[in-house]
Amino acid sequence: MELKETMVSTETVYEGIIVNVRRDKARLIDGRITNREVVEHPGGVCVFALDNEGKVILVRQYRYPMQEVVLELPAGKLEKGEDPSDSGLRELGEETGLVPQTYLPMGVSFSSPGIMEEKIYYFFATDLVQGPVHPDDGEFLEVVRVPYEELLEMARKGEIKDAKTLVAILKASMVLEERKNS
Repeated sequence: MELKETMVSTETVYEGIIVNVRRDKARLIDGRITNREVVEHPGGVCVFALDNEGKVILVRQYRYPMQEVVLELPAGKLEKGEDPSDSGLRELGEETGLVPQTYLPMGVSFSSPGIMEEKIYYFFATDLVQGPVHPDDGEFLEVVRVPYEELLEMARKGEIKDAKTLVAILKASMVLEERKNS
C-alpha cells in the first residue's frame, strides 16, 4: 500500500507576512475526500555553536506567542531562495556576531508535519571568531554562553522549552560523541 494523499483542490484562506494558510481537499488512500489545513512557511535554520571553552552560544529573547522570554539557539527563517547553510551563517552572525571556521550540517526536522510545511535545517559551528552583532530591526535579544554539560542538564530539567533547540542539542550530542570516539 502506498501511503500517499493527493491534492484535489486548494484555496488560500490567509496571506501573512511570514506564513500563509490554505485549505486543501485531499483524496485519501481509500478514495474518500477530506479537508487538510496547511500552514505554508519558508523554513528555518538553527545553529549549535560551541566555543573553545566548551560553552554553547544561546540567545534569550521575548517570544510573543508564548508571552515569555525563551532561551534558544541562534535561529531564524529562510529568506526566499536562500540556501539553508548561508541562512544559518547569516543568522548566527546577526544574532551573536560569531563567524565559525568549522561549520557542519546536522540534518533537518519537520516542526509540525500534521499542519505545517516548515522544515528546520540544523548546523554545528565551532572555531568561532567574534565579529559585530547586528540583529534585525525590531529584534531584541541577549547572548548567553552556557557550558555544554549545564545545557544538557537544563534540557533534562525542562528549562529549555524551544523544540528546535532541543532537537539541535540531541543532534549535536551525537556529533560530539562521534568526535570523542574518533
